[in-house]
Amino acid sequence: MRVLIVGSGGREHALAWKIKQSPLVRELFCAPGNAGIAQLARCIPLAADDLDGLLAFAREHRIDLTVVGPEAPLAVGIVDRFQAEGLAIFGPVQAAARLEASKVFAKQLMAKYRIPTAESRTFTNAEEAYTFIREKGAPLVVKADGLATGKGVIIATTVAEAEAAVRRMLVDQEFGAAGHQIVIEEYLRGAELTVLAFTDGTTIVPMVAAQDHKAVYDNDTGPNTGGMGAYSPVPLLTPELQQQIETAILRPTIDGLREEGLLYQGVLYAGLMITAEGPKVLEYNVRFGDPECQVVLPRLQNDLIPIIQAIIDRRLAEQTITWHDNHTACVVMASGGYPGPYATGKPISGLDRVAIMPDVYVFHAGTAFQGEDLVTAGGRVLAVTAWGKTRQDALDKAYQAVRAIHFEGAHYRTDIGRRENRLT
Repeated sequence: MRVLIVGSGGREHALAWKIKQSPLVRELFCAPGNAGIAQLARCIPLAADDLDGLLAFAREHRIDLTVVGPEAPLAVGIVDRFQAEGLAIFGPVQAAARLEASKVFAKQLMAKYRIPTAESRTFTNAEEAYTFIREKGAPLVVKADGLATGKGVIIATTVAEAEAAVRRMLVDQEFGAAGHQIVIEEYLRGAELTVLAFTDGTTIVPMVAAQDHKAVYDNDTGPNTGGMGAYSPVPLLTPELQQQIETAILRPTIDGLREEGLLYQGVLYAGLMITAEGPKVLEYNVRFGDPECQVVLPRLQNDLIPIIQAIIDRRLAEQTITWHDNHTACVVMASGGYPGPYATGKPISGLDRVAIMPDVYVFHAGTAFQGEDLVTAGGRVLAVTAWGKTRQDALDKAYQAVRAIHFEGAHYRTDIGRRENRLT
């Protein structure tokens, strides 16, 4: 079969790496892809949100399956467009993708179906938001309603920081349309956990859990990013907690969407805080996380293609999905200055040395070729991933590889996988 992957980041490279292993796949394309994906697939110069171009390409090249990586094309209705043309595509329809595209919609759904989450209020007026902040006090979390590439969530430890976040979103319009409406919510204390699940709208199959590290600097300091690293499995996730997450969060989310007339098919991402009162939803994503995808897919024993086909055909219950019992760890190497302004076009060296290291794979996130030279082309540049018998084994291999790679201004966290899983 011919498969098209939509996207250009580390998540899409991980998808290409896994899908390429399937004996069912004859040709693999990626739009637009990156320099790493180009080693596995034919990269097509079409933007991920160029729905007309992608649809025309899929028709012309008789694509049998399209797999959507990032949230932006899902939010603008790529699945609806492809389905209307009778083309198989993996991901939720536009109305269901609002679960990520609108934090207000997600909060309303959680309130209606009693899914545990932080208490919150929604605002479009800055003065009203300031009044609320002064009444509540800090810490608070201020979120842009729409998509902001992982940077629209600001944890404010003081009233002044919360007011500044509101000003950036509602007054200065730093986040554009994504920040025309904001959510201000209580700050939850505990340990973060990411649980991804396959779902065909009825059956839900959770994947192995991962723990992301969103802050740009060590010890979870600095602004939030799209993710600076991850590991799997997570010791915090006991069988009892797993059952609680499925019963209190995953099941009512999918059932609630179906009650609203929305059949959710694809991957559901639940970003959770495990509090003293139990798990609560921090955020939903409507696709594989990045960099969680890079540590979860290497643990999947199954061929991914039959799982995707079963989800599209609404027969996920027929699948038996199994996982390797190894540990995986991912360290993201970012451009200097990220998530703020950063330079691109910096030559990357050392990947040849990493290529011969056992149990290591480098997923490209923001790379391109400049002539014959591999250069940086994004904020997050590489997702250096390793696997081993223990978490420390995987981390040691990942950091050994990171130290062998060089580009000007490279930044990475040195404490991935070392945070304590405490509920305080």
